Amino acid sequence: MPALFLMPPTVPMSMLPNAETLIDQLIDHLRPQVGPATAMVGIATGGAWVAERLHQALGLSVPLGLVDISFYRDDYSSSGLKASVKPSRIPFDVEGADILLVDDVLYTGRTTRAALNELFDYGRPRRVRLVVLADRDERQLPVAAQFVGATVPVPPGCSLELRRDSQGVLALALEARIDAGNTTAAVSGAPGGADAAGGSGR
Repeated sequence: MPALFLMPPTVPMSMLPNAETLIDQLIDHLRPQVGPATAMVGIATGGAWVAERLHQALGLSVPLGLVDISFYRDDYSSSGLKASVKPSRIPFDVEGADILLVDDVLYTGRTTRAALNELFDYGRPRRVRLVVLADRDERQLPVAAQFVGATVPVPPGCSLELRRDSQGVLALALEARIDAGNTTAAVSGAPGGADAAGGSGR
């Protein structure tokens, strides 16, 4: 028998910022902050989508990197490995590099910590600055982003997810979460049928 649950209060779509607008704002904020040697790394999956857009718009010459932090999370032993895990790819020398680390949603700070742990396995960068599309502002670790598209309050029982449609358009969406079976249901935001960047925003 399917689990029955009460949906958290729906947040109107008008209260969720437009992800495409946030991308444009981040591009404007980052442009004077980057140089020929600036590198960028996206955190899979949603952070990688955002990083792809930023990297192309900013015309960065250092190849784009990708990290999947599944093995580095501090809850790996309890949550296990997701089927969607991707190999990390860092196509530049991390030692002494100036890196922009990009994620879609900043929440507890644990994803950021795991990504930093993985980066330092490749070398010791000169500087790492965090870029996020949306900040839930509910931290469990002392992590802060230097570049933030928007701060987005999220109702209890919901998660904030980034989705990408078949045309590559990004949109933020709220999802109701049920602990049993990790079930999620769309509340508001992006339409159904879009790819969701599950796993980010922690």
